[in-house]
Amino acid sequence: MNLNFSTKRHFAAFAAALFLTPAFAQTSATPARPAPATLPQIEGKTIDGTPFNLSTLKGKVVLVMFWSTGCAVCRDKMPELRSNYAGWAGKPFELVAISTDSRVQELLDYERIISRIVPMKQRFVQLWTGETGYQDNLGKHSMLPAAYLLDKTGKVVERYVGRIPPEAWDRIADLL
Repeated sequence: MNLNFSTKRHFAAFAAALFLTPAFAQTSATPARPAPATLPQIEGKTIDGTPFNLSTLKGKVVLVMFWSTGCAVCRDKMPELRSNYAGWAGKPFELVAISTDSRVQELLDYERIISRIVPMKQRFVQLWTGETGYQDNLGKHSMLPAAYLLDKTGKVVERYVGRIPPEAWDRIADLL
């Protein structure tokens, strides 16, 4: 995506409209789907090249969200995710976002915009499913966003398909 913005104001307006304002698209959330029989495994490199292994987050409550920059519901969820992530700084909580974009450039373009307008304390781990070393045992997701809530032992306690419901944040608080 090659974007040409004549002024910073146009850029900021574009970013706010595309990535920061809520949309009116609705999807259904499905809490408490059956958990995978085995503990989820996710490994690869973050988009900044840091090795990542989900197992290193044991002892923390983790929300893993599969998403795509082409998914309006996914993008619309990001401000809420960032706000809650920053609000739980210092707590045993981690948020892991995994992009299912077909091209890494789509994710990198999004991240370039985010790096200019979102404070560091609101940024979380980002992986891309197309990265050479990426692997997980959670399978394909027919609908995005798809999220898994893991307790401190690494066990999936809830799964959400579509918008993450407000009750999920209460559940995270309970698990902390």
